[in-house]
Amino acid sequence: MKKNLLSILILALVLANLIMTAILSFSIIPQTKKANELINKVCNAIDLELESGKNIQVPVENIEEYNIEAEFMCNLKDSGDDKNHIAIFTVSLLLNTDSEEYKAKDGGKDKIAAKEGIIKDQINSIVSRYTDSEFKEDGYSVVKQDILKSLQDIFGVEFIVGVSFPSVKVQ
Repeated sequence: MKKNLLSILILALVLANLIMTAILSFSIIPQTKKANELINKVCNAIDLELESGKNIQVPVENIEEYNIEAEFMCNLKDSGDDKNHIAIFTVSLLLNTDSEEYKAKDGGKDKIAAKEGIIKDQINSIVSRYTDSEFKEDGYSVVKQDILKSLQDIFGVEFIVGVSFPSVKVQ
């Protein structure tokens, strides 16, 4: 008699556990799906943002250098030392010869030469935002990245893949 009573008690507990699991499943699973969808949307948005600023890796044989003939002379931002600082430098753009923009009828060096005034204006406005110490920081890498991003916004990410300063003097 005790064995049957114990078996009935175990069966009742198993059924109660099954009912509680079913209730939890129906109430928690829809909320979990909604949370997962939200997390996926946020992750996708972050991935897109990170990829938009990504540098394009181009083999060296597909890179053509375009030297802007003019020498730039820009006033640098006041650094608080009561001295006027200027930067005198030349700029070279690295073009991807494999990109669609380069291969277009009016692409390549002709496209850059036609827009050289816009390029010079962008470079001058970007460089003038930096103090002399900020400009020299990390081998001018911050300035180069800002110029590159600005020119990529104008010409396309795959067309201009790099900016270099062949000669630089800061006073």
